Amino acid sequence: MIETILVATDGSEDGNAAEQTAMGLASRLRVKLMAISVVDERRFKAPAGSGLNLPAFPEAEVAAYYRARADAVARRFNERARAEGLEASCEVLQGPCDDRIVEKVQSADLLVIGRNSAGSRDKNSLVGHTTDTVLRRTSKPTILVPAGAPLTGPLVLGFDGSPGSRIAAKLAVEIANGLNESVHVFVDSKDKGRAVARFDEVRQLVGGLAVPVRETSSTLGRPDVKIVDTAKEVRASLIVMGAYGRNRITDYFLGSNAAAVARTSPVSVLLAR
Repeated sequence: MIETILVATDGSEDGNAAEQTAMGLASRLRVKLMAISVVDERRFKAPAGSGLNLPAFPEAEVAAYYRARADAVARRFNERARAEGLEASCEVLQGPCDDRIVEKVQSADLLVIGRNSAGSRDKNSLVGHTTDTVLRRTSKPTILVPAGAPLTGPLVLGFDGSPGSRIAAKLAVEIANGLNESVHVFVDSKDKGRAVARFDEVRQLVGGLAVPVRETSSTLGRPDVKIVDTAKEVRASLIVMGAYGRNRITDYFLGSNAAAVARTSPVSVLLAR
């Protein structure tokens, strides 16, 4: 059961979107919201430059800048929370960013984080470096938020019969009921017999929904592409799916479909664990 949401924010475009998403969820679900902004000490150190005869690296100035930035992010979050009528504040922590997020989320039920961070070096990567590392280490369900993600709309549940997708179905029921949003269930139907069995199973799992449930499937194309297409078509605000697929042993840190959806979706993605 979701009682506390933690949002990690860093002043980036995706971080701002994560703040808005977390505030909207906390307000509509009527749950506690916490926030952190981390001063990552690793950014204070001079890059390698042995033998280059460079001037002294301005470590004190760089450290002061990042501390001031984190404080500014926290102030802005606090102002936004007050404007939304939320009793929430942003705590500024220091240390490795991924360490502090993973530690702090232990006292929450759901993590909300931007898909790319302010320090992401490769915008074409799966997700930003910090988010990537957090996903590898946390056991908490996590919502990845891209810049421009819609704040309202139905949910899309991607169901493949794996343990992770069963957890996703339960989370979808809780969130959809709390938000009073409909749910679109997507099942890959290339194997007709398996698709029928999965729809039968998921109907039992979402039986507690007080909102409309619509079923959709596809016999063509890649499931990850079809899930994202479905989310776009129904103007969804959230895709919910298991972090791991049925073939966990071959996965690196996410199932292949989950990884592809997380990378490409213009809609926020909740990875259930």
